Amino acid sequence: MRAHDVKEILIDKETIARRVDELVDQIAKKDTKDLIVIGILKGSFMFLADLMRSFHRHNIHPRIDFLTLSSYGSETSSSGRVEIIHDIREEIIGANVLLVDDILDTGRTLAFTKKLLLERGAQSIRSCVLLDKKAHRAIEFEANYAGFSIEDHFVVGYGLDYNNLYRELPHIAKVNFL
Repeated sequence: MRAHDVKEILIDKETIARRVDELVDQIAKKDTKDLIVIGILKGSFMFLADLMRSFHRHNIHPRIDFLTLSSYGSETSSSGRVEIIHDIREEIIGANVLLVDDILDTGRTLAFTKKLLLERGAQSIRSCVLLDKKAHRAIEFEANYAGFSIEDHFVVGYGLDYNNLYRELPHIAKVNFL
């Protein structure tokens, strides 16, 4: 692992909490009948948990499942290949799916997952990401809901990691490589 520090906070926990509630307010305006929220692990788990807790304000009771994909491994940039490590178990035929991911970077992961779930019979698929980093977009893909746009930084915290470290941070911090 390269020498680094994570002292620079880009988005604090209070700002994240406010934005999560705003995103749920936006999501609630669309069809939420037979809603299944699918989190892409590992990075989305904190964001997804906060979204789920906020759904009660709108009397929305989604089912939940998780999909573990890999495109980074232990690197700081995408390999360009998306692999399914752990698949969902929920039946999605005819369901409205909300895909939740930590960061939209190259677009490959969400495009791959959307195509896969449509092929499996989902009625609709919308995507919600905490962070949108357009600098590395390799394919054209836009999230339906995005928490924050960020510059081309490697970031950790609130579920995002560097080599499986720093997920526990309650904020988003920039990794400064030394």
